[in-house]
Amino acid sequence: MLNYSTIFDNGMTYGNYREVVYTRLLKGKTTGDNHSPEMLHYTKMNNHRMDRIEKNMVLSSDLSNVISTIKGKYNFLVISEGWCGDAAQILPVFERIVEEAKEKFQMKIVLRDENLALIDNYLTNGGRAIPVVIILDENKNPILPKWGPRPQVVQKLLKQWKEESDDMGLIAEQLHGWYAKDKTQTTQSELVELLKQLE
Repeated sequence: MLNYSTIFDNGMTYGNYREVVYTRLLKGKTTGDNHSPEMLHYTKMNNHRMDRIEKNMVLSSDLSNVISTIKGKYNFLVISEGWCGDAAQILPVFERIVEEAKEKFQMKIVLRDENLALIDNYLTNGGRAIPVVIILDENKNPILPKWGPRPQVVQKLLKQWKEESDDMGLIAEQLHGWYAKDKTQTTQSELVELLKQLE
């Protein structure tokens, strides 16, 4: 039986998470056990992506409006890793939501490979895809199905790209090209629908 309250309390704030990932990079490591040149490259690129999104992203009026109607207090429990490209594109959006309404939301991030019992409750097509966002109520009990590991439209595109090629470098390029053009708008639109379910 998972104790969500303990898992959440032991998680990292967004700022802590960014610091941990950056500090490990300086030591030639990433999060998790695989410190291969590829994983370090992904992590370094993700660091730049998050910097860029933090600097340029603006919450849509639809998302801001939904946030303003929420009366309760909720917690975002996010499962991530520093090398995960989707996480780099998505975590800054959740952090901006928290910044917009600190009285309503808190967010903690936990590393997937240190929390296998948790991620194994939130598999995507049988795999441990991340990021996964679990919304907890004020008492830190999960209340909605998970969100993630990416917007639905990209999930479908990724399936298609993987059927067309097994070149992971090319697939990553297509994925991040899509995110760059989209500028978080599709993620924000999905989160409008997600947050509408909160009171």
